[in-house]
Amino acid sequence: MPQNYLPKVKSQYEALPYPPCNPQDDKKRLVMTWLEDLPMINHYCFAGKQSFSQGFRVLVAGGGTGDATIFLAEQLRGTDAEIVHLDMSHASILLAQERAKIRGLTNITWTHYSLLSLPALGLGKFDYINCSGVLHHLADPDLGLRVLLSALKPEGAIGLMVYGTTGRTGVYQMQALMRLVNQSGTEQEADDSRKIANTRDLLGSLPASNWFMASESLYNDHKVGDAGIYDLLLHSQDRSYSVGELFDWLGDQHGLHLSFSDVQRGRSPYLPHMVLGSKPPAMAAELRRLPLRRQYEMAELMIGNLITHSLYLTRGAACVAPYGDAAYIPFFYHEPLTGEMAAQVFGSNKGQPFRLSHQHSGVSLMVNPGKYGARILALIDGKKSFGDIFDQFRAAWHGQAAAPDNAALFADFAESYDTLNALERLLLRHPDATSSR
Repeated sequence: MPQNYLPKVKSQYEALPYPPCNPQDDKKRLVMTWLEDLPMINHYCFAGKQSFSQGFRVLVAGGGTGDATIFLAEQLRGTDAEIVHLDMSHASILLAQERAKIRGLTNITWTHYSLLSLPALGLGKFDYINCSGVLHHLADPDLGLRVLLSALKPEGAIGLMVYGTTGRTGVYQMQALMRLVNQSGTEQEADDSRKIANTRDLLGSLPASNWFMASESLYNDHKVGDAGIYDLLLHSQDRSYSVGELFDWLGDQHGLHLSFSDVQRGRSPYLPHMVLGSKPPAMAAELRRLPLRRQYEMAELMIGNLITHSLYLTRGAACVAPYGDAAYIPFFYHEPLTGEMAAQVFGSNKGQPFRLSHQHSGVSLMVNPGKYGARILALIDGKKSFGDIFDQFRAAWHGQAAAPDNAALFADFAESYDTLNALERLLLRHPDATSSR
């Protein structure tokens, strides 16, 4: 196989496997990666209709020490699904294999090659490809994307994570600083151990006005050992993207549909009306009417702390579960939330706009729950479809006028749904798909 990788990058991950981990920790807890939650994949990639059976195939491209691989394999345990873990670092694969052995996972195939070797490996086509934190370390990220697309089934999807430019402003200033420090006074670049030692020394002495120190709370890697320090601040091949660049590259150039979902916050950091809080400026309503791409670009600059962009790539918007179809089943996710609990919050102001303060995501905004939002939320149990919920709502109708039809109820509930779905707390699945969690 040709050496179609950057030697410095391969050397880094052989010496410092990433993300750093202790396989013994898998005896106590399961690391859950945000994009690889099967209900999320189903909602955003397969229109809520995926059963994850019938030979569902997954590729984890650049799987490192195994976080995404192990999480997917655990969720798909007991099915006929296959997970292929592909990585160019033998040291990283050994750690991932040890984690799988501890958990008794037998549904993983291990492949020690570069992502760019995929066309020659004969691994077949995949339903879902995870590629998290990889393309931005390639000399030609677009070549990496084209290789992934060539391995994807026509109806398949990619879960992608790349670095965000605005949120990593301090990181790139620190990287520039360390390049100067590590070549100071000599033409010979310092070795890796000296680079790490130099970085530790400087991190302990930098003034609070330094951009990295001012935004240090956004980053964690430099606090978890040498591998984290090197990957964050000393990487030899590192680039980032703005939202606009991702739409240009992935959408305009490759014709893909982009569904963003930041860890724990969903789409909220990409929507100006959610970023601007519970006391938005007068222009907020006007901004909300702009095309989504423009909103996303502005919100990224408003919020300033998107250090990564996590998103699903599909062949079209129809891959996302549709709101407005009575056959779909709404269900709460990512929190121990019930219909009654949600109804209490959304009904707190008797159908009038109220301030929603969401502790887990830090989002605070005004929401119009509509006339019937609280009552609809109260009927959501993860089993009934919207059609069933609306029928139950009408069965209890006591108004003099005729009970609202499905279209009226969908319209009334739209803002409540949009808000909770943007936070990834309310998802949809089709009744033809069986739940995998």
